[in-house]
Amino acid sequence: MPGPQSRGFGDAERRTRSGRGDLTPELIETDVWTDVMVEQAGIPVVDVPFVTVGSGIGSFVTVDYLRICGVPLDRIVVLGPQDVPWHSYEYLTRVSQIPRGERLRSDSASTPDNIWGFPSYAVREAWATRSIKPLWNVAVEPIFANYYTPKAGHAFESMEKECHRIGYLQCLRQGQVRMIRRRAGGGYFTILTPPSGPEAGVGAPTKRIAFRSQWVHVAIGYPGIKLLPDLQAFRETYRDASKVVNAYEPHEHIYQALQRRPGTVMIRGAGIVASRVLQRLIDDRDALGLQTQIVHLFRTYVDKSHGPHIFMRRRGKDGWAYQGFNYPKSVWGGQLKARMRTLEGHERAEAYKQMGGTNTPVRDSWQEQLKRGRREGWYRVAVGKAESLVPAAGGQGVVATVRVDPHASITQESRPDGTFELYADYVIDCTGLEADVREHRLLADLLDHTGAGINPVGRMDVDRNFELIGTRNGNGRIYASGSATLGGYFPGVDTFLGLQIAALEIVDDLAKQGFCSRLSPWRSTAQWWRWARGKGVD
Repeated sequence: MPGPQSRGFGDAERRTRSGRGDLTPELIETDVWTDVMVEQAGIPVVDVPFVTVGSGIGSFVTVDYLRICGVPLDRIVVLGPQDVPWHSYEYLTRVSQIPRGERLRSDSASTPDNIWGFPSYAVREAWATRSIKPLWNVAVEPIFANYYTPKAGHAFESMEKECHRIGYLQCLRQGQVRMIRRRAGGGYFTILTPPSGPEAGVGAPTKRIAFRSQWVHVAIGYPGIKLLPDLQAFRETYRDASKVVNAYEPHEHIYQALQRRPGTVMIRGAGIVASRVLQRLIDDRDALGLQTQIVHLFRTYVDKSHGPHIFMRRRGKDGWAYQGFNYPKSVWGGQLKARMRTLEGHERAEAYKQMGGTNTPVRDSWQEQLKRGRREGWYRVAVGKAESLVPAAGGQGVVATVRVDPHASITQESRPDGTFELYADYVIDCTGLEADVREHRLLADLLDHTGAGINPVGRMDVDRNFELIGTRNGNGRIYASGSATLGGYFPGVDTFLGLQIAALEIVDDLAKQGFCSRLSPWRSTAQWWRWARGKGVD
């Protein structure tokens, strides 16, 4: 199949200029499209063998593998809203208090800019700082030191270099992907809503563009922000989003308000984001001499190591469950990875349940801060389920009604009905991002019109090679990677290394179909040497 180019665009251009070039009711309601249907709608068509949807880190690492395997730029198109692959991820890390100078929850060898993992982030940091400390950290972790993790800025800067090296931005067509539909005869149409004006080389303004391809890869990240029910009800009822926020939303106004006058903040959640928000609050308190009070509401209070047996234990203390990374390291290349590939149905769901649960890595700095807060009384803990949230008297702050957890290992006073009230000026919800795949319009459309299904834990059902089960169409295949595929045969999908492993499986499958060459030892060595010298792929 030739590279990206318009097919039969003269008539489509004339129709577009007269106001057409949009989805018709027939297209929206039909599962399998013919070329004639798209042409009659006046939508310009661009032919390209491989389309990746999302334009985030998942798309980037997949394109990186393809380019290293020798696929020319004109045989790949990246569709999505982001101008650079790390844009959305950096936004989420920044607003959740992990700016470029702070460290991510990722290990040294999880390098999305470098498929070989060497030199690792620790090696590069040691070289840049002329210090052996990062290397020593990796050598003695996790027994004598906490796990090494890279700084966010280091990851973004290295991805930027690789973007330019492989020509990634030349493949990018910005816009919103509206839907993916099967094409009569094989392959797919991917519909992009571009920014206003000429786009994708079609030469005229158009509301939609159809990319006709044999292969599609979907890596769109999380569907959206999740807000706990009582917090969502508060926002909808009282039309106030300033006092109740999700940690993944911009909420700098809270830290600024606390600098102007003392206040109380309620933290909800016990993962890495909660620990980072707490550290930001306490850093400001220490640096600026603030009188901020913190109430931390745990849904479940962990006070000791826990797990089904001695070989699956997770440390716990003071309400927190501790784990270096999102999942045990063996899911990325050890026994647990091999075992998960053999499990089906409820057995796989049960395995995810055993290794899942909210957790956070050990960080000596913020543990010391919380210990000091407990001792001095400005950091307090409560355990239970929040049932309602209402404005406090006079509209200053909010009051949460919490049903006490009778099994919690800490003593809590409550009313006869088993509830108690907590006051705060602000509530920061750190419970995570939305997990329901139907919250994303594209994923919902794949489920309704393209044959995709749901896996045992409620996400998109993919095979061991990350093909979206049920969507094959003639010689065409749809692949998916990232958070939307959690629950498949490979855990750890929503991590740097997980995205790379998924990309490797996808590219191996594409090589079997003849789209690209296998990454032989000779080519791999030669391409690593080009990477090390900053030379482009060949």
